Amino acid sequence: MRPIWIAGVDEAGRGPLAGPVYAAAVILDPAKPVAGLADSKKLTAAKREALFDVIRQNAKAWAIASASVDEIDAINILQASLLAMRRAVQRLATEPRQILVDGLHCPNVSMPARATVKGDSKEPAISAASILAKVARDRDMLRLHAQYPHYRFDLHKGYGTALHLAALGEHGVSPAHRRSYAPIKKLF
Repeated sequence: MRPIWIAGVDEAGRGPLAGPVYAAAVILDPAKPVAGLADSKKLTAAKREALFDVIRQNAKAWAIASASVDEIDAINILQASLLAMRRAVQRLATEPRQILVDGLHCPNVSMPARATVKGDSKEPAISAASILAKVARDRDMLRLHAQYPHYRFDLHKGYGTALHLAALGEHGVSPAHRRSYAPIKKLF
């Protein structure tokens, strides 16, 4: 009998003013449980980093994808998030029979999909996806920090903090910023 593989799907980075939005899809292997899974926002950065490798080593399949700043500006953040999710699901080495998505909306995929509010706290596979997406995005924001150090992406990861807004006021908008977002529109 063929196993019924279910993928958890989540995104990271809908709210920030800069950087891509990331998504991950994870099919957990029941024979290799991962201890400590939780909503990525409830874990420390160190715990997320540690779980990132454990999830990738023990999952039946996993994939990470993103949608660029240009895509976010062209189609809006919700659609870009769904696009990143679809890309992640399509990149899975094992095709899931169903996907479980954190939130209210499901990406357009070929298999049944179910959205669950606070799914990253309820479904281990969604928790795992949330961790992969968050770590991948945070690492990308460190790359952007190296490119544009005066914005301090290493500290706020692109969110609209006072520090970030002050840097925008002083240095203007970079190519990493989402021009469709209101605070950036005012400066652009």
